[in-house]
Amino acid sequence: MLESTFGIVVFGAVGLSIVMCLVFLFTRGPSHDEIGMGGLVRDSDAVGGDLFAPPPDTPAARAERELEVRELVSARSDRRVSRGEPALDVEAEVARLLGTPQPAAASPGLTEEVRQLVVARNERRMRQGLEPLDVDAEVARTLEELGA
Repeated sequence: MLESTFGIVVFGAVGLSIVMCLVFLFTRGPSHDEIGMGGLVRDSDAVGGDLFAPPPDTPAARAERELEVRELVSARSDRRVSRGEPALDVEAEVARLLGTPQPAAASPGLTEEVRQLVVARNERRMRQGLEPLDVDAEVARTLEELGA
C-alpha cells in the first residue's frame, strides 16, 4: 500500500511540474529583466544603480560615507580587541581616512623657475608702463594654479 502511494505521489509531482512548466512557457508573464522590480520602478530609475543613494558630492552623500567609514573602522577596532591588541581611536582614524590630502610642497627648482617667470613678467609690465606685481604673491598664486 505504501509503495503504491509513493509511486503515485512521485509521478503526480513530476506530471504537475511538467504541466506547470508548459503553462509558464506559453503564457505571457514578466520577463527575467523585470523580476525583483515589483512593477513599481520605471526603467529609467532602475538603470542608474542604487535607487536610494544620495547624489554624489552632497552633504547627505558625505554623511553617509562618514557613517560607513566609521562602521568599518569600528569593526576593525573590535577585531583588534578580540585578538588582544589595543583598540583603535575610532574618531582619529576616521578623521585621518576622510581628511583631504594636503598638497605637496613645490620643489625648490620649480619655485625658482616660477620666480624667474614672474620677474620676467614684471619687467615686461614695467616696460609697458604698468605697475609691477608683488613677486612673492604671484609666485604663490602661480604655484597654486599649477597644483604644486
